Amino acid sequence: MAESLDISVVIPLLNEEESLPELHNWIGKVMEQKGFQYEVLFVDDGSTDKSWNIISELAERDSHVKGIKFNRNYGKSAALNTGFKNVSGRVVITMDADLQDSPDEIPGLYDQIMNEGYDLVSGWKKKRYDPIMKTIPSKFFNFVARKFSGIKLHDFNCGLKAYKKEVVKSIDVYGEMHRYIPFLAKGQGFAKIGERVVQHQARKYGETKFGLERFIFGFLDLLSISFVSKFKKRPMHFFGSFGTLSFFFGTIITFWVIGRKIYEVQMGLPARDVVDQPLFFLALVAVIIGVQLFLAGFIGEMMTQSSTRKNDYLVSKKIGLRD
Repeated sequence: MAESLDISVVIPLLNEEESLPELHNWIGKVMEQKGFQYEVLFVDDGSTDKSWNIISELAERDSHVKGIKFNRNYGKSAALNTGFKNVSGRVVITMDADLQDSPDEIPGLYDQIMNEGYDLVSGWKKKRYDPIMKTIPSKFFNFVARKFSGIKLHDFNCGLKAYKKEVVKSIDVYGEMHRYIPFLAKGQGFAKIGERVVQHQARKYGETKFGLERFIFGFLDLLSISFVSKFKKRPMHFFGSFGTLSFFFGTIITFWVIGRKIYEVQMGLPARDVVDQPLFFLALVAVIIGVQLFLAGFIGEMMTQSSTRKNDYLVSKKIGLRD
């Protein structure tokens, strides 16, 4: 059964007890109309309300529903990463639990993956119902993300996305990296990335999880992923290049200062001691920094060769999934 699934829907959530029954019914209606074989995986990111109780009740009534509950709040990236590791559908759909993402978009996203050959399709909420304090920063954020990543998407933040199964099984999502899954996918060689205009719903229940810190952390993660994507497998290229330049210029300046002192002494000209010249100490600092950067490159190379890093999040409960 698991191997024949058409679609896996992964829904990360935090304190969304009011919207879950309606979302579940909506997804089920769409799937039955289209005749999809599917599963819905709710990932409870440490909710403090009755969200997990509702997921448990839904799973008792509907075999399509599965659930994972974290012991505490780890963040959306952790929820998606864990969800990706536990799904089996040929196409994986992600969406938020607040009913702002419409399940009616699922068939169109599925078609783009299966029939148009896309590796990943990202939703674009062209018309939004969010307050201006969220939409303006979001537009600026997306502009910067496009420039850094080279991926022409209008809405990196949209939670409604579709992936080939191979994509989600090949990436590791952590920090606030859920915004940059297209970037991560591209780094793994999944370059056919598309976009689809999707309907955006006004929030019906609960409160927004939006905060200014999300954009601050988002930009830091953008810088991080830009660096990692280029130098993860070759840290010596980054650290070694700057280290070599720093060491080279520091050494040249040091010999120039010492050589000038020797020349002035031989010619009987007045001259300051080498150690009295600030330029000499700046040159020594450059040499030391160059050596340190070079060593950092070597250490980075060794860590890259031996790294087995993975993200483990403490799951307290599961429904319908193997341990």
